[in-house]
Formats: sequence, structure tokens, C-alpha cells
Amino acid sequence: MLPFLSAIIWNANPILAELGPLTLRWYGLLFMSGFVVGTFILSHIYRSEKVSPHWVDVITIYMLLGTVIGARLGHVFFYDWAQYKNDLVSIFKIWEGGLASHGATIGIIFAVWLFSRNNKFDWLWTLDRIVLVVAVGGALIRLGNLMNSEIVGRPTEVPWAFVFPRDTEHLVPTQPGQPVPAGSVLVQRQREADGSISVQTQPAGNTVLPGAEIAVPRHPTQIYESLFCVFLFVLLYSMWNRTKERTPRGQLFGLFVVLLFSFRFFIEFLKEEQVDFEKGMSLNMGQLLSIPLVFVGLYVLWRAGKNPQNPYGYAPRDLEEASVAR
Repeated sequence: MLPFLSAIIWNANPILAELGPLTLRWYGLLFMSGFVVGTFILSHIYRSEKVSPHWVDVITIYMLLGTVIGARLGHVFFYDWAQYKNDLVSIFKIWEGGLASHGATIGIIFAVWLFSRNNKFDWLWTLDRIVLVVAVGGALIRLGNLMNSEIVGRPTEVPWAFVFPRDTEHLVPTQPGQPVPAGSVLVQRQREADGSISVQTQPAGNTVLPGAEIAVPRHPTQIYESLFCVFLFVLLYSMWNRTKERTPRGQLFGLFVVLLFSFRFFIEFLKEEQVDFEKGMSLNMGQLLSIPLVFVGLYVLWRAGKNPQNPYGYAPRDLEEASVAR
């Protein structure tokens, strides 16, 4: 199947621009774009339900802190505690990379609970609306992972396979003198003056040189997950748009969690291991963390709208008051 497209060589530079001492990366731009786009979506939702968009600015601060802190701590404690326990200061070096989506989920849920408690919103009402924003953010973050050539899939022969020569963690060793297989590229690592590692590539048909490795076609799992997040947004938005203020309390949040982490559980079978301790595990860390979240979502979904005293949740319907105050 591969000769049809001969695989897509993905060698994009993760750095968008260098402005003096500042380095602008695609991942950081896409990460922050999720919050920017999210403010427009949430403002539309709040206005439609007569809730002042002033609250969007407030909850965005909670969300930003909850996402970053939760994602960072999730990576530290779920994936790499062996490294960080002897160097706790490195936990704060977020610019060096290391964020985990399960930790971000926990951080977002806690941040929404804190926002709701402090501002007299119903917790599940807020979560039902915020998951629309999270779906968009998830799609953009996975595109950021694509730009970083990280979280790659396992080798495959599907015609839409991607080759990631910059993913030096999953290059395939080879024997000098053999030809580079069709669809693959030859990768030669080179250490730069600043200590960083760059790669030089040659297409299929060349002879393997001593010290060279091969980047083989892989599942573009980042794109799979990004597209699924887009699907989630379309589905949940259409559901909200039909019911709006009469949306059963917990329905959107429960469905989002069940679908997202069920998909995450199965997509992990197509991914390479992210950390060494996952090698040999029947289920990796991403799958083990997804299972309890699916059950949480199922419980919330089962209970959605069943509280007769509070079937739809509540929020301050203060849009008209805010307009008068201005």
C-alpha cells in the first residue's frame, strides 16, 4: 500500500521564529490559541444563556492555571517521577517540555470547581459548557504535538502514514550497506555547537551509511486525536444548541469524558511507548489513567438531569445587569 503515497515525510521545524533570546514554537502558539478561540466560543454560549461574558475572562484565568499546573504535575507524577524526585526545581522548568493530558483534565476539573464555588455557579453547569472549549483546545494541542514530531504512532503501511525523521527516540537501527526501504528516510544525527541534535535526511534508495538510522512510516496518531476532538466539539455543540439552558445537568460533560477517554484508550494501541517503564506493559499509563475517567463519565452521564431540584444546573443570569452597569 505504501507506494501509493510513499508515505508523507514530516520534517517540520517546531520553531516558528527566534526573536533575540525568545524562541516562539508552534506548540506554544497552538496551545495558547486554544484559550483565545475558547473565549469566543464561551462568550457566545454565555450570551445565549443570558450569562454575562464578563465571567469568561474570569474562568479563562482559572482554566489556564488549572491546565498548565495539572498537565505539568500529571507528567511529573504519572510519567517521570523517577527523574524529578531528585531535582524538584526542574518541575518548574515547563519550557523544557513535559505535559500530560490526564493531569490537565484533573487540573481543569479542579479549576472549574474552584471557579464555581467562588462565583456561585453550578459546577456541572460550568463543566457542561467548558468541555466545548476543551475539545477545541485538545485539537490544537495535538496539532502542536504534530509540529513537535512527538507522540508518534507505531510503524504501519497505510497510505496516509507519516515519517518523522525528527523523532530521534523511535528511529530504527539498521545495517550499513543495505538499501533504505520504500517510504522510509535515512537519518544521520549531528550534534550542533550549542549541544543540540539536528538530523540530516536522505530519501529511500540510498545506501545506509555507518551510524545512520531509518525513520519508518508510522500512524499519525496526533492527527487522529485532533480530528476526534473536532468531532467531539461538533457533536457537543449541536447538542447544546438544541437545548441550551435546558441541557440536562452533567450530560455534555459526562458524554465528553466517556467518548474522549474511550477513544484515548483504544488509540494508545497505535502509539509508541512514551516512557521506558511502559515497555512490556499490557496496558500503558495513558490507558490505565483513562479507565477510571471513563467510569466517572458514565456515572455523571447516568445521573444527568435526574436531580428534580436541579435538573439543568444554574448560573448567574446577569447579562442584562452587566449591560446596565456599563
